[in-house]
Amino acid sequence: MAARRGILSAGSWCIDRNIAINFWPPEETVSTILRQSDHGGCPGYNLATALMRLGANFPVEAMGLVGDDEGAAHLFRICDELRINREALERRKGLDTSLTLAMTAQDTRKRTFFHHAGALAVQCPDDFNFTQTTCRIVHLGLAGLMPKLDGAWQNEVSGWVAVLKKARAAGLHPNMEMVSVEPEKVRAAGLPMLDYLETLIINDYEAGALAEIGTLQNGVSDAAACRLAAEKIMTHSKLAMIAIHFPSGGVALSRNGTVVERPSVDVPPAEIIGNNGAGDCFAAGMLFGQHEGWPLSQSLKLAHATAAASLRGAATTETVVGWKECLSLADQWGWA
Repeated sequence: MAARRGILSAGSWCIDRNIAINFWPPEETVSTILRQSDHGGCPGYNLATALMRLGANFPVEAMGLVGDDEGAAHLFRICDELRINREALERRKGLDTSLTLAMTAQDTRKRTFFHHAGALAVQCPDDFNFTQTTCRIVHLGLAGLMPKLDGAWQNEVSGWVAVLKKARAAGLHPNMEMVSVEPEKVRAAGLPMLDYLETLIINDYEAGALAEIGTLQNGVSDAAACRLAAEKIMTHSKLAMIAIHFPSGGVALSRNGTVVERPSVDVPPAEIIGNNGAGDCFAAGMLFGQHEGWPLSQSLKLAHATAAASLRGAATTETVVGWKECLSLADQWGWA
């Protein structure tokens, strides 16, 4: 059998409606919408499109459940434009495509999200069929916001575990991203999955929740605590690699003992439009390098560079460019 090649971006595909407002209003008052636009979103979409914009020369495939609506048509158009194989992205009648309203206050640049689960509320392990793909890596995300997958499923502790077992049985190497919900929800969703994942790419908050280590001190990321959290998670799992990102940097550990720490890109403030999807772009850069057999240090560098490039737009991945250009841009801006 030929060696597996490619990345399958599975699970969560949605529409992001980005809305800029002049300020966040108190209850029963009014704020003005300055502009709005619809884009693809969620970890499945974000990773797949970022990989293609990085210039992946390996297969990138989509798998997920969307509705029978304009949102799904929008996602399909982007897949076709970027040459993402969408044969396993199911459009089901009677459902709405998942929608996230991303509200950004102009005065503070802070974001608030309103999420309508739509099709993601009914997605279950039966919707994942890995028998047809020849990809090597499968990327999953949004654990903690997927009701049928977060809860128990038949004889498994969760639907996620059932999906991961199916992926492993099909010969895939699973990667997971989490979502920054309450710490107990992060642990409930994440801990049962650790023995079935190949890699885990998460942020400082999620790592702290999983490891029960305080990775944020007065709202500021503690790099040393993030490394301790990564080490603890690695020790209590079967992971081959874990990467943790935070605003000022990131740390990556491999099972063979390699540890890499690197600061983030020093992006000029004038270049920053929004950070929606930056974590997913970090994951795309990391998995791009890992798929291509790069050293862990080079993968982490591309992860930061991809996230930095994404900050130049309000959408999640539209300002990501080819991987060489991302690295060149990061070196031009410098490292924090």
